[in-house]
Amino acid sequence: MLAGGRPLAVRVVELAAALGHTLAEPLVALTDLPAFDTSAMDGWAVAGPGPWHEVGRVLAGERAGPLADGTAVVIATGAQLPPGATGVLRREHGRLDRGLLRGSALVPGQDVRPRGQECRRAEELLPAGRVVTPAVLGLAAAAGHDRLSVHRRPTVELLVLGDELLDCGPPRPGLVRDALGPLLPPWLAAAGAELIARRHVRDEFGLLRDAVRRSPADLVVTTGGTAAGPVDFLHRALAAAGARLLVDGVAVRPGHPMLLAELPDGRHLVGLPGNPLAAVAGAVTLALPLLAALSGRPAPAHRIEPVGVALPGHPSDTRLLPVVRTGGGVAPLAFDGPAMLRGLALAEALAVVPPGGLPVGGRVELLDVP
Repeated sequence: MLAGGRPLAVRVVELAAALGHTLAEPLVALTDLPAFDTSAMDGWAVAGPGPWHEVGRVLAGERAGPLADGTAVVIATGAQLPPGATGVLRREHGRLDRGLLRGSALVPGQDVRPRGQECRRAEELLPAGRVVTPAVLGLAAAAGHDRLSVHRRPTVELLVLGDELLDCGPPRPGLVRDALGPLLPPWLAAAGAELIARRHVRDEFGLLRDAVRRSPADLVVTTGGTAAGPVDFLHRALAAAGARLLVDGVAVRPGHPMLLAELPDGRHLVGLPGNPLAAVAGAVTLALPLLAALSGRPAPAHRIEPVGVALPGHPSDTRLLPVVRTGGGVAPLAFDGPAMLRGLALAEALAVVPPGGLPVGGRVELLDVP
């Protein structure tokens, strides 16, 4: 886990409000599921071997009395099975003949969902750390929950730095479109973040210093300004804010000027390079793992897969390379320069290529592309 990356506070919230949060406790069944024997089909609940005398009906939400041997009741899917019933005869398999219900022979328990088939009361259904998806909400409701214990979602402010960035229209002489402003927020949200603001900050030291100091977010993510250029003020701004650098450059291409800092009040800042693919490298290796830790989620999974086409490497640094899967293993994509996103848009993963590259038949670690 990253330094300082401890899960945020636990809160108990209504089911609908839990969506997108992370379970702080295991999800435990408050009831058997199903809570009682139910019919899996429309038809008749029958007792004993046929033929049977039809004596009534039971619908979903109703509770029927016991069935005597040789009798049947019309039953709807999901209705509680009457005591004494031996099974359910499907509607298409039965027929009424002079007051008697006749049908094919039944196996005991046929077309019945027995009590506890899915789970038993007090059984753990999901572990802590699971993201609350719509399916998790449905399972929690079925298991009897009205509220869930979840970790607070970490708040994030995205500061997009640079006087050269445009918010709309095609690039113009000296000006380029901001690609990271649209790209990063969905990734951050998918990692558990609550994005509270996305702001463009001009290349002025005082503006950046104040933006870092005054941000209320648990995590500040910046794009650009991490290197040593004439208007790269992020290091100075962090020093002015009393921040402690935890990561200050890495031996990875693209993305080597990325940084991670801890502010005096315990908040964090991830500085991403301004080049789009370099920023992506910093996002998947620093920002997203930190957000997972703050959200109480497991660290993003890494996989090892075979190399189908030789993966070119950097002479001395690790390289993150957009790749796709082929029948013979992963293969590199073109347009993989630090300022390019075309390869990433086609990529299924980022390959972690050691210095010098990897030959066909080797094995490579893959990072998911959110």
